[in-house]
Amino acid sequence: MKSMMRAPRKTTRLRPSGFGEAGSATPDSGLRRSGPASPDPGRRQAGSATPDSGLRRASRSAPRPATPGTERTPRREATSSAYQQVRDLIVTGRLAPGAPLIETELSERLGVSRTPVRAALQRLQQEGFVYAVRAGSMLRAAVAPLTGADMREVFLMAGALEASAARLAAGLDHTKRLPLTDEMARHAGLLDSATATRPPAILDALEAHVRFHRAYTRAAAGPRLQAELDVLQPQAERYERIYASAVVGALDEGSIEHAAIVEAIRAGDAEGAEGAVQRHWRAAAARYGQVVTILGERGTW
Repeated sequence: MKSMMRAPRKTTRLRPSGFGEAGSATPDSGLRRSGPASPDPGRRQAGSATPDSGLRRASRSAPRPATPGTERTPRREATSSAYQQVRDLIVTGRLAPGAPLIETELSERLGVSRTPVRAALQRLQQEGFVYAVRAGSMLRAAVAPLTGADMREVFLMAGALEASAARLAAGLDHTKRLPLTDEMARHAGLLDSATATRPPAILDALEAHVRFHRAYTRAAAGPRLQAELDVLQPQAERYERIYASAVVGALDEGSIEHAAIVEAIRAGDAEGAEGAVQRHWRAAAARYGQVVTILGERGTW
């Protein structure tokens, strides 16, 4: 009886590179023992029942080769879309300063899974639109507040970068520069018309103001400069949308500043264009700084 029970154990010790656990012999296991050990590591898995099951298992588990540049396109598109939508909600004030950002709620609102929402919030935090606030022992995402100190920093940084773009715009060939300044003058005129109505058309004025500045920055900025502007310009726009109604009476000063920018770029005066943009943003920082002081910061506790 003992000898009969030892036989299977002896057989399994002879089996090289096995096709499963002890005792899972196959009809041709004797032939397999006489041949060289299989170098295929896929055949070392437990539970194999046939000679080629290891190959089949390896084939099933191996990832399919993806076309370069397309394997993560749907995820990237979902993340980019979530980022853009959440940022727009923040910039336009539909997500108020200081508002909590809950992944599940945003996921339902945007119609995407939580993964792209989480990635979007991480990117927005890096850019300054979102910050982490402590709630007990947890850190929660919230819309970044609007403060006087942050406003001054954003306006001065945006002004420095836009001044560089204006300098580049003034250096464009006149065949590009003249149509550009015509476009800028048109946006400036729409801005003046919107603020001259009673009551002022604030949203129309804001739209014209954004287009005025985007016109020369996008016409002349390279990819590095434009990438930085794409982050800072919307942050400045947050302050303009929240506080614009309080500074509408001072927009005549802004109109004069816009005209100086247009004329400098039209004349190809790089120094003049750069200086005009810097003066404009510094004056805007002073105007909005007074308003923030009077009306108070938003989203701070």
